[in-house]
Amino acid sequence: MKKTIILILTLSICLLFGCANQPPKAEVVATTKPVYDFSVFLCQNTDIQVSLLVTENLSCLHDYTLQVRQMQAVEGAQLVIINGAGLEEFLEDVLQGKDFIIDASQGISVLCGDHDHEDGDHHHQQDAHIWLSVANAKQMAQNISDGLCAQFPQHKQAIAQNLIVLNEKFDQLEAYGKANLSHLQTRNLITFHDGFSYFAQYWDLTILHSLEEESGSEASAAELKDLIEIVRTNNVPAIFVEENGSTSASKVVSAETGVKIFTLNMAMGEQDYFESMYQNINNIKEALG
Repeated sequence: MKKTIILILTLSICLLFGCANQPPKAEVVATTKPVYDFSVFLCQNTDIQVSLLVTENLSCLHDYTLQVRQMQAVEGAQLVIINGAGLEEFLEDVLQGKDFIIDASQGISVLCGDHDHEDGDHHHQQDAHIWLSVANAKQMAQNISDGLCAQFPQHKQAIAQNLIVLNEKFDQLEAYGKANLSHLQTRNLITFHDGFSYFAQYWDLTILHSLEEESGSEASAAELKDLIEIVRTNNVPAIFVEENGSTSASKVVSAETGVKIFTLNMAMGEQDYFESMYQNINNIKEALG
């Protein structure tokens, strides 16, 4: 009996001190969902804990405002991984003085994408939706992998192996897209969000018109008239709204022209990056095939 009690006490002490001596979990904050998805995949089989900063289902971050808890998360993080290309303007003040930041947009050619707000004073000179190109997404994953390996060299082998598997998933997505989007009846898109330029460019699609409609800045009658004319002139069979965006203007255009409304996903919601991209390919194929 005494031996049993001593053994239990010994095991308890070992477990107690064993837990105390373990290194703390690494705290990494990824700003947006695509960056988070890539980071989590790359950190599999490590003790690196990745958290998502912006958890709302948003179609854009142009006017995003940080909450106190988010500021605290960034300030307390060991490493911050950002999309880059100007997407995180809302983080500029918080990131000042932060030693360890991975900018996933490094080495990516960024398109112009001015975005005028209703006050007319705010312009975005870069289109930050870089992840919607598979080639860009692969470069983002490489950048994140390089940064993680530099910050956590003890996990370099695991991260490198995860990158190999992640690149295979990108290659499978690319092959699926080429197989399904190579022989469409038309390659012309009309979108009700201005964030799909990289997606269109990668799959050799042409955006005839992009109407950005936000709360408080709905499309004017003149804009709708012009858009209806574009649809009719080009025999466009379908129009595309962003999954979390406004649908009021698209419904007017659909009612006037008879074209169907389909959705495109910015990969900023609950679905992971690959689910969103496969969904986009399938919707394009159904709408334009």
